[in-house]
Amino acid sequence: MRSGHRLAGLCAVLLLGGCTVGPDFTPPQAQAPQTYTGPGERALSGEQQLALGKEADGEWWKQFQSPALNDLVAKAGQGNRDIAAARARLAQAGEDMKAAQGALLPQISLGAAIGEQNYSVGLHTPLTVTLPNFTYYAVQPSVSFPLDLFGGLKRTVERQAAFAQYQQYELEAAYLSLYATIASEALHNAGARAQLANLEDIVQSDQRNVSLVQDALDAGSATRTQLLSVQSQLATDRTLLPGFRQDEVVSRHALAVLAGQATGNWSMPELALEGFTLPKEIPGALPSELIHQRPDIKAAEAELHMASAAIGIATANLYPQINLSAALTRQALTPDALFTGSPNIWSIAGTLTQPLFNGGTLSAQRRSAIDAYQAALADYEKTVLSAFGQVADNLQALANDADLVAAEKAAEESSAASLDLARRSYAAGNSGILDVIDAERRYAEAKLGSSRAGEQRLLHTVALYVSLGGVKLPEGGETVSDLVKPCCTY
Repeated sequence: MRSGHRLAGLCAVLLLGGCTVGPDFTPPQAQAPQTYTGPGERALSGEQQLALGKEADGEWWKQFQSPALNDLVAKAGQGNRDIAAARARLAQAGEDMKAAQGALLPQISLGAAIGEQNYSVGLHTPLTVTLPNFTYYAVQPSVSFPLDLFGGLKRTVERQAAFAQYQQYELEAAYLSLYATIASEALHNAGARAQLANLEDIVQSDQRNVSLVQDALDAGSATRTQLLSVQSQLATDRTLLPGFRQDEVVSRHALAVLAGQATGNWSMPELALEGFTLPKEIPGALPSELIHQRPDIKAAEAELHMASAAIGIATANLYPQINLSAALTRQALTPDALFTGSPNIWSIAGTLTQPLFNGGTLSAQRRSAIDAYQAALADYEKTVLSAFGQVADNLQALANDADLVAAEKAAEESSAASLDLARRSYAAGNSGILDVIDAERRYAEAKLGSSRAGEQRLLHTVALYVSLGGVKLPEGGETVSDLVKPCCTY
């Protein structure tokens, strides 16, 4: 027993004196610019403003004030398969982390055996005795405990905890992508409907023009060439209808898939561009805070944390591994005798494994882990730079969209006035029917352009919200804070 006490005491000293090798992770200090826009670039002004320093709106799609869009988001949040897969991966990462935590604790097991024993006559004993066959019973509880002196197991738990955080941020990114895709597809659908309606009006106008020119030709005031011209225009405009119809169908089917519904069972609310309100004020984080808000940046940081922990694991593998074990064996000729009297056999042991020669494998694995960390750091820095670039791109796009919308609106108003003037001039006999037809054509094209510009501005507004990273997860469900306990934060 004294040897057992000495071994236990030695192991206690080693355990208290142990350390966790490898680097302790520190989040990188990203170099954030002072502003999103560069020298000479324009900031949002006029109808839309970027409210820097305000907390991001996690339910930004509601700012478009579209009940139909709100309904689509609610349906998709319940049935989307990407969200279901991301939630399952988060739960899986949590279980893997708990499994890694369990390796830090003593491992207790119980073995049992029953067997038939026979001693051969050739067995050398002081007396020549023939022993009959007999049945024996045995139970053996055992305990093993890894000392983890150099923290290899702790770094493994740290890596799994970082992976659970990564999956949490991937879930946030999945929700953000879902909201953005729904809003974009809804706008595409509404835009396709608006442009289809405008084009159908143009086709109807073309048909009236053909009739007017035909009447004028019959009256001798038009030529065959003029009739062919308006007929050709009617045929050309009709060729555009199938494309807009297909755009509407594709966006409708995409919304069904996002909501987790078969297209044949999907009933979508009616969408119209007029049903979307342009958000006037967009709250956005300061550049220095954007890295703490965007899910993709937080996920890249978690990947960097995983790479840091992997260095610690590879480093710990270079050092001795010590494991304590103890076992207690009871044997008896009858089951009821197993639990009476003293144990037959007990043991306590400590094992040490020190790598001596492995052909450089362990050192190469550590160098590989360091290289992987450097790669993850470069990926993180690229993600941060791309995030700032996306915000800047969308800000400039919205500034230019404001000019385009204003120009298209002015063109629509000018062409409407020109059409009115052409009609009055024709009624007064001061101009021909072709002047009216030309004015109608310019007015119809201006309406199409105005519709496209409005849709584009709304789409870029969605893109700006996404680039700023605002996302709110629905109530309920496991999050990384539920999975990663304080004891597992390094």
